[in-house]
Amino acid sequence: MRNLLTALFLIFATTVAFAHVGSADVYYEGDAGPYHLFVTVRLPQVIPGISQIEVRSASPDVQTIHVVILRLTGPGSNLPSIPDLAQRSKVDPQFFVNNLWFMEYGALQVRITAEGSKGKAELSVPVASFPRQALPLSRWLRGLGAFVLIFLTLSMVPIVGGVVREISVPPGEAPRASNKRRSRIAIVSALIVTVACLYWAQGWWTAAAATYDRSVNLLKPPRAETTLLEGSRLAIRPAGKLMFPIAGAKDSTYEIKMDDLIADHGHLMHLFLIAQPGLERMWHLHPNLESDGTFISKLPTMPAGQYQVFADIVDKNGFPWTLVGNLETPQIGGPTLIGDDSAWEGARLAASVSKTKVGQLPDGARIVWERDDGPLLANVPTQFKFRVEEKDGSPGRKLEPYMGMAAHAQVVCSDLSVFAHLHPAGSVSMAALDLAQAGLMASSSASTSGMSMDMPASSASLPPTFSFPYGFPHPGTYRIFVQIKRSGQVQTTAFDVNVQ
Repeated sequence: MRNLLTALFLIFATTVAFAHVGSADVYYEGDAGPYHLFVTVRLPQVIPGISQIEVRSASPDVQTIHVVILRLTGPGSNLPSIPDLAQRSKVDPQFFVNNLWFMEYGALQVRITAEGSKGKAELSVPVASFPRQALPLSRWLRGLGAFVLIFLTLSMVPIVGGVVREISVPPGEAPRASNKRRSRIAIVSALIVTVACLYWAQGWWTAAAATYDRSVNLLKPPRAETTLLEGSRLAIRPAGKLMFPIAGAKDSTYEIKMDDLIADHGHLMHLFLIAQPGLERMWHLHPNLESDGTFISKLPTMPAGQYQVFADIVDKNGFPWTLVGNLETPQIGGPTLIGDDSAWEGARLAASVSKTKVGQLPDGARIVWERDDGPLLANVPTQFKFRVEEKDGSPGRKLEPYMGMAAHAQVVCSDLSVFAHLHPAGSVSMAALDLAQAGLMASSSASTSGMSMDMPASSASLPPTFSFPYGFPHPGTYRIFVQIKRSGQVQTTAFDVNVQ
């Protein structure tokens, strides 16, 4: 009975992380036609579970917001149900919120329809849905549940006996001996059936809980297996098979094969090596996939030390993963970094940091974080705004797209409980966003969609300002690596912050 009650509540429980380790909520900034929207999807701790979807319009033009959840790819990706109307805030008319059920695991999308003075338009935000934690049931609640369950179930036994005893007795007469005998038989039979049903239910729920726990374990950040080969080559691959559970199917999974990965910013893997324990060095590399499913990266010159490994990949369905591991290296004399690969070195991250607002770049220019002096709070959506300045304080020049984006950022907590790879569009995977855009354009309402994924040409000059929408998942000390490209060179700086 204890297992049955625990299992009943496990279905409502889920702390796991995939890509964006420890930072599951989705933050997105984009256009739905003429409307510029900021979207926050607060994922539930459990699947099935209720997600809170927040939409803020940059202008007062938007009158109504409708939201619906559907699959990102495959069956059902272009068959949305009737969308829900988001509630408009009475305090802030540009803010809308709605609660929706997430019913399955996998790569999903939140499709948002905005309607206002400039017509109707849509955008789609990819979301990775997965169970995150299994919470234990408190002892007093478990006892209360056991009492209620047993009382309600066993109360059927005397009811059945009374019905059999009284059903054929005329009004005003006492039950005959034969009625009483049949009543006792009915009570014994009902008791046997009731106990059998309780036993079957316990087994069913125990199996359901085991399947759920297995799904939670499968979707924890997969371990990265790292091997230093001859010279300066690093081999990296998942430690074991990368499996994904099929929601609702007992012991059913499918394997994520490395041959089925899709490119994100032109690369199948984004590899981050971060020095431990002070986060004083960071490399952003892009290994090549070999025929045996192993990624190989030629490491640059690196000092001996311990490094934390985060490796971002995206499967063919649009679900992002981050492989997590450790690497210990001797002194390495590797090749010079070229292309999209980059490195940074600076001071160690202290336990308590001052408000870092200026990050120096290698050529003497700097990136300024345009933030006020107030504290940064956990779980509060924030738009991190930055500007690039030349040595003389003039606006930064010769900025180019870095892998198709104005900038990239990596958010790392000092205890490594959080790792998030951000872009000006937010925390979503760009490969998944491409799939969402393709599905949206293929839908019947594609003609009203204004969501654009057109990236600036590699030779285009970018403005010296950019931003990232994000919210820190919990209090702590964080380091934010910000990366841009100037005059053909990738440049990196870092900002430190305490989050309350």
